[in-house]
Amino acid sequence: MSQTEAATDLDAAIVRGAEAIGAHVAAARAAVGEIIFGQDKVVDHALLTVLCGGHALLVGVPGLAKTKLVDTMGIVLGLDARRVQFTPDLMPSDILGSEVLDEDAHGRRSFRFVRGPVFAQLLMADEINRASPRTQSALLQAMQEYHVTVAGVRHDLPRPFHVLATQNPLEQEGTYPLPEAQLDRFLLQIDVDYPDREAERRILLATTGADEAKPRPALSADDLLSAQRLVRRLPVGESVVEAILDLVRAARPETADKALAEKIAWGPGPRASQSLMLAVRARALLDGRFAPSIDDVAALAEPVLKHRMALTFAARSSGETLSGVVAKLVERLG
Repeated sequence: MSQTEAATDLDAAIVRGAEAIGAHVAAARAAVGEIIFGQDKVVDHALLTVLCGGHALLVGVPGLAKTKLVDTMGIVLGLDARRVQFTPDLMPSDILGSEVLDEDAHGRRSFRFVRGPVFAQLLMADEINRASPRTQSALLQAMQEYHVTVAGVRHDLPRPFHVLATQNPLEQEGTYPLPEAQLDRFLLQIDVDYPDREAERRILLATTGADEAKPRPALSADDLLSAQRLVRRLPVGESVVEAILDLVRAARPETADKALAEKIAWGPGPRASQSLMLAVRARALLDGRFAPSIDDVAALAEPVLKHRMALTFAARSSGETLSGVVAKLVERLG
């Protein structure tokens, strides 16, 4: 078989896989949308994160269905979902697990590892910035390495494994902001805004009656793993690769043009490019397409870059925002 024939067969296999898995993904998207109203972009970005095999930081005030979103996704995607409410007195062992001393009927004693809530396929870390830096670091290390080590023994986390962490942008008293370098562990920052009037009307009617809609399963964990493998196989055109490189490099003060370089204190590293490369593929699959476009790069620029950049004091003082700077970068993609 020639290289051309082999490439053709590979492309055909990707198309067949995308058609089959794309139908399941579309069903999951619709199932989540039946429960979560008025947050279509949030739902899409959360699903994108999971399709990429990554983690997301949801930022929004209380009462915007962040917890309900995670519960719903757990059922729809067929994942074991758990929730941890982070507090200042939470210890790393409360998240990871710990060893306890057991004694059998013959009086023999031995240590047994009791798994913590991190051993879930979908973990909601609620108000992660309320935990101490020590506890935050324990979770973030597990997110990066997909295993924990307790008493010198390695314990692998289940696959798939995803963390959706939340932050309240209003209350900052008694919180421990995540270090900027640690924020890079999150594939996307998903800003959760208020729903519009019509969506809020649907919420009122659907959630205050005698009967409330229940989420329905649409995928299994194995289906999700297959979708994650397919995302990494979707072809990406050279123009899209160049757009990703142009965007990310233009967000760094060392390689940005002078007008923007004066506003950016520090910019995204190569992990931002990797995250954007995966995210545009997942967005294409979610929309039923077999390859991403430059429009996908523009649409995902803000959630990928926003938590990986910082503005200078002078820029903040003059009213500049990260969203505004990213928008200017996107405009230059043409």
